[in-house]
Amino acid sequence: QVQLQESGPGLVKPSQTLSVTCTVSGGSITTVATAWSWIRQPPGKGLEWVGVISYNGRTFFDPSLKSRASISRDLSTNQFSLQLNSVTSEDTAVYYCARDSGNVWGDYWGQGTQVTVSS
Repeated sequence: QVQLQESGPGLVKPSQTLSVTCTVSGGSITTVATAWSWIRQPPGKGLEWVGVISYNGRTFFDPSLKSRASISRDLSTNQFSLQLNSVTSEDTAVYYCARDSGNVWGDYWGQGTQVTVSS
């Protein structure tokens, strides 16, 4: 059973960098044909796809966030992380990580971590 667990700072000040990490257990982030996504949900809004890192390290981002976002991974700890710089209050959201496998998007999800951007 694959499990994902997000962790993050909770509170970030405007203009700083937001960093959230997803720890994966029960499966490897290098398993062929998998990809590992970040999705967020701002208060009162729907889910927004942020970006993804594939099993071989390729990254893709929502065009509106591409200039501020990056995704990295640590194979020794089976974790992947989202960094979002120059944050504003509009980046306040619950951040989720999820696995995509083959043609199935989001077959496993973490429980989410709240990140609030505020001074």
